[in-house]
Amino acid sequence: MRRILPILLATCLAAPVWAAQCGNSSGGYDTWKAAFAREAEAAGVGQRGLQALAASSYAQGTINADRNQKSFKYSFDKFMQVRGADTIIAQGRKRKARNPAFYASLEQNYGVPAGILIAIHGMETGFGGFMGDSTVVSAISTLAYDCRRSAFFVPHAIGALKLVDRGTITASTRGAKHGELGHTQFLPGNALSFGVDGNGDGRVDFYNETDALASTANFLRQKGWRAGQGYQEGQPNFQVIQQWNAASVYQKAIAVMASRIDG
Repeated sequence: MRRILPILLATCLAAPVWAAQCGNSSGGYDTWKAAFAREAEAAGVGQRGLQALAASSYAQGTINADRNQKSFKYSFDKFMQVRGADTIIAQGRKRKARNPAFYASLEQNYGVPAGILIAIHGMETGFGGFMGDSTVVSAISTLAYDCRRSAFFVPHAIGALKLVDRGTITASTRGAKHGELGHTQFLPGNALSFGVDGNGDGRVDFYNETDALASTANFLRQKGWRAGQGYQEGQPNFQVIQQWNAASVYQKAIAVMASRIDG
């Protein structure tokens, strides 16, 4: 033990003492931000991202929403009714008919049929009708701080700060209560990893419909989507839909709506 103790002591002293500590109320958020800033910088976040983090505030509305998620406890039929599935399907068919070449090009490039992309678009934001009123950086940073699912949201908080560095979003960009952004509500870490410039203007903009849908198709392809294969429960591509959202009722709704849009 005499030989090991100095080594252990040196190891402990070398370990970072600034690891951000999660919390369950607003009281510790500012202290957490200071510690998390060091973690973020070590992960490659630059000055603009760090400034956005410093300007962020504890998002009580996000916490309230996270504690009060009810729709995923509904039966499938109730979920479809509450989410307006019939309207999404009807509007989705019209959208596909108005711009068939666009959706055909996405399927050609990524292998994902129109119905899936349209169903996701309709389900997430009503085809861009409402993309959220929460500040993305504050919302996602609050969830990274909150002890319930800190480990899941920390990478997305880092992703959001890197998106600020890139100019993809700003410190004031608005999104959903859980920090999702754009037409199809990408979590920031996924936006960072799977975003593509669909319209060729040299930037990725999730609030641009073309970029958002191309990025969604790219996400699904990268997660293992098999072109031409089925996507209902038990078929090869259903497991890819499961990568988009963890709620089983949501997964089934996307698959069913997509088949009716494409049918």
